[in-house]
Amino acid sequence: MNEKKQIDLENKTILVTGSPGFIGANLVMRLLHVMDSGSVISFDNMNAYYDPALKEYRLSKIEEEAATVANQAARDGTSCPKHVFIQGDLSDRAAVDKAFAQWQPDIVINLAAQAGVRYSIDHPQTYIQSNIMGFMNVLEACRNHPVEHLVYASSSSVYGNNNATPFSTEDKTDTPVSLYAATKKSNELLAYSYAKLYNIPCTGLRFFTVYGPAGRPDMFYYSATEKLLRGDSIKLFNYGNCARDFTYVDDIVEGILRIMQGAPKQEDGLDGLPIAPFALYNIGAGAPVDLMGFVQILQEELVGAELLPADYDFQAHQELVPMQPGDVAVTYADTKALEADFGYAPSTGLREGLRRFVAWYKEWQYHFR
Repeated sequence: MNEKKQIDLENKTILVTGSPGFIGANLVMRLLHVMDSGSVISFDNMNAYYDPALKEYRLSKIEEEAATVANQAARDGTSCPKHVFIQGDLSDRAAVDKAFAQWQPDIVINLAAQAGVRYSIDHPQTYIQSNIMGFMNVLEACRNHPVEHLVYASSSSVYGNNNATPFSTEDKTDTPVSLYAATKKSNELLAYSYAKLYNIPCTGLRFFTVYGPAGRPDMFYYSATEKLLRGDSIKLFNYGNCARDFTYVDDIVEGILRIMQGAPKQEDGLDGLPIAPFALYNIGAGAPVDLMGFVQILQEELVGAELLPADYDFQAHQELVPMQPGDVAVTYADTKALEADFGYAPSTGLREGLRRFVAWYKEWQYHFR
């Protein structure tokens, strides 16, 4: 693995694509607090894959956080980073080039993508346009406007039906079981090529089942909550025999924050060409939870928050069904490399994470919708 070059965030311009998406919004708000100066640029197309009101809500939270940080800095007589939001689509090369030319980012965190494993089965062109063409535009922009580090979102889905657990970045990932997974694997291959050809430090992050407040409504924990509150049944795929490495969003953000400051070192090989400054990491909790246990905790927290009555018949609202196309039975992250290189360790347990989500959902349901 390449040696890492530590990056000082002072006076840096950081471009975060996919903000105000779920992970992106949380990352931007964290950056606004850890940076003493510089700029954080958000770039997103605000598409309608899920309710745009949720992205608008996250964007409002970012803007509130930026105002709070600015007001505190004014009172203290200190500097602070500024936040700028650009509405644009990564598949629009001109829009991407314009953003890079105007802001000359030092670090790029590419989180924008068309998400969703099942959605990719019926909407393949959307994934090619967003996840491959869009990412290609980012790589080209990084080549034409050199950056210190490109960090990009990959996915645990690249492991496909991997039988070896926990999943290691050393495992083969050439058997994707969904188009979404295939596009994410393509991102890794493209990034490696650009790292090798143009000496662009690139780090890919394989995220494992991210959850938390203001998350994506298509994720199971969110959709299950909405269905149970409507009195509908939730489907437990593979007859409930699934396990996921659920990772709380704050732990994901902590991993990104550490990794973005440690770019793979740029150096030449014996042939005079660059040794690809390229790295891959898993970011997960490293503790898969079986689906039935997960549902049990979610139900208990919904009752505890008084969103559902204590006598709610959960058994009557569960349906055991076969595995669906594009899905896998187990995900399980090996995070030893991330721990060794950056001292990363997840700190939020599943019950605490779901409790925070449920508390947020209660507020969202009754005060923002």
